[in-house]
Amino acid sequence: MAARPSWRGQIRLALVSIPVEIYPATKSGKSIAFHQVHEPSGQRVRYEKVVPGIGPVDRDEILKGYEVSKGEYVLLDPEEIEKVKLESRKTLELTQFVKLTDIDPIYYDKPYYVSPADDLAEEAFVVVRDALKRTGKVGIGQLAMRGQEYVVSLKPCGRGMVLETLRYADEVNKASSYFRDIGDTKPDADLLEMAETLIEKKSSDFDAKEFENRYIDALKKLIAEKQKKKGKRIIQDDEPERFPKGSNVVDLMAALKKSLGDDKPAAKVGVKKGTAKPAARRTTAKKKAAPKKPATRARKRA
Repeated sequence: MAARPSWRGQIRLALVSIPVEIYPATKSGKSIAFHQVHEPSGQRVRYEKVVPGIGPVDRDEILKGYEVSKGEYVLLDPEEIEKVKLESRKTLELTQFVKLTDIDPIYYDKPYYVSPADDLAEEAFVVVRDALKRTGKVGIGQLAMRGQEYVVSLKPCGRGMVLETLRYADEVNKASSYFRDIGDTKPDADLLEMAETLIEKKSSDFDAKEFENRYIDALKKLIAEKQKKKGKRIIQDDEPERFPKGSNVVDLMAALKKSLGDDKPAAKVGVKKGTAKPAARRTTAKKKAAPKKPATRARKRA
């Protein structure tokens, strides 16, 4: 069965309107569904819609209500909400164009594939797609879908385009409140060079297929094991959390050298053309030079 579009409408660019359909680009991954169960009886816990003093009520008798004062509600039925007049319900107007790098990734929410609704729309669709490619820009507009209006971005993707819903500014916490305790200390040059070398060594093309949901696999294994033991409680050994309480440059240097592996001698790690000595030797030289300073001062005093 063909997938149902999440939204049908038109993309408008100035006086050009392009009928399109959008489809979810992602789907829910592997998951384990749990139910709440009453242990003594083994029966699943159910929930009923109840009204104090009345008891259980039918779903047909339930409307959405907005509380305007304590205990007083304005009631709205689904059709009234659905018919709220928003031009963006059927039209995505591209009101501005920005560089892809201008949008912080934290604002991206959910992606959708966009395709022309019919053969007649294809020519205009391809023109907009390729124009975005050539200019390196992303289209921005607003679109109403499923009871909400979203800010969205539109960019090329293969033969089609990808639309991504964006978070509004008030939905993103300011990073400064979380990062304010991080000082302005400059990193040690040798450590930084070794870290860059490690990053380069482990660099590769991203392939999502290389990653599996290990938590789901572990849960399945636990469930299978519990079945075999007929419900007996199973507690796996938990590793204690070991977080360093402070930073130690010497330990960090040793850890970075070890992380770089056996295929490169530690003394040569991170050395670039034009560098006089490797990081490890410079550190050693500083340590040897230290005892000479007091002796020199002593001769001056004498």
